[in-house]
Amino acid sequence: MNRIFQVLLVLPPLVLLAAYFHVSPLLLFILSALAIVPLAKYIGDATEEIALHTTPAVGGLMNATFGNATELIIGIFALHAGLIEIVKASIVGSILGNLLLVLGMALFFGGIKRERQYFNATAAKASASMLILAIIAFAIPAVFEATSPNLSAPTSLSLSVIIALIMIVAYFGHLFFTLHTHKHLYRSEEDLIVPKGKIKESIFILAFATIAVAVMSDLLVGTITPLVAQLGWTQLFIGVIFIAIVGNVAEHVSAIQAAVRDRMDLALSIALGSAIQIAMLAAPLLVLASLFFPIHLNLVFTLFELVSLVVAVWITNAVIEDGESTWLEGAQLLAAYGIMAIAFFLHP
Repeated sequence: MNRIFQVLLVLPPLVLLAAYFHVSPLLLFILSALAIVPLAKYIGDATEEIALHTTPAVGGLMNATFGNATELIIGIFALHAGLIEIVKASIVGSILGNLLLVLGMALFFGGIKRERQYFNATAAKASASMLILAIIAFAIPAVFEATSPNLSAPTSLSLSVIIALIMIVAYFGHLFFTLHTHKHLYRSEEDLIVPKGKIKESIFILAFATIAVAVMSDLLVGTITPLVAQLGWTQLFIGVIFIAIVGNVAEHVSAIQAAVRDRMDLALSIALGSAIQIAMLAAPLLVLASLFFPIHLNLVFTLFELVSLVVAVWITNAVIEDGESTWLEGAQLLAAYGIMAIAFFLHP
């Protein structure tokens, strides 16, 4: 699998050439999206390597900062382009993708040759509670706006900013829980890993990959408006399905590989942890970042988006609450994702 990511590293230069020769928006979109995949992996690998050279607290902060760097970078460029719907859709899509697609594939492929697989139910439930908190944070602004006919835009934005700040504090509280007060619940063989590379090399890779992702993201976002006109797809569908998946492919592969090796605590940590990071950290940071752009981002999602998130969190809770899983539960999560993907495609 690493060889595939290495082969994909030829794409960033090709994307620059494609942009120079003004290829079609569809081709540039595909190339730039694929180019981000290996870069996102190297950002993740470099971050983990740097974290191994530090204390657990600093390592956790590193992972919190760069764990979803790709999604944040794409989101910031989309904010700069005024594509608020894309930003919101990618947030929703990243959460749905991690809870239904990634976790579903992990449970399915991990359990296909086993009767059952087991994991720490207490740690899983703690993650599930954070996801419920995220749903509350996303639902309140929408309900507040729906029940306030004369609500002004500044008031709506102020509510979103305050909620975003609370979400960030809650996320770091969750981080303190997992890394300090209840770290015994999250210990695994991953704790025994020793640093393999040099920290200077990892810092260089992290910096270079982050800059490259920024360039690719700028080109990717620039294709969205003409792509919508060319294919007739909605920004909602592009954001929920394509943009959301691009930055998470490496994590998807890692979660599935962990489940196949029967390392279910690690698989769930990747899938649920990424969903929590997107909901409780990346989304609030994008709200705060939008204050520096002409068009601001609030946390008011559509009813369709909210229902999708509620259903995804609900079925995920149902699957993980007993501390064991089967391939059938993975298939059920995948079926739920398929249903939602079709609905987002057909949604006007």
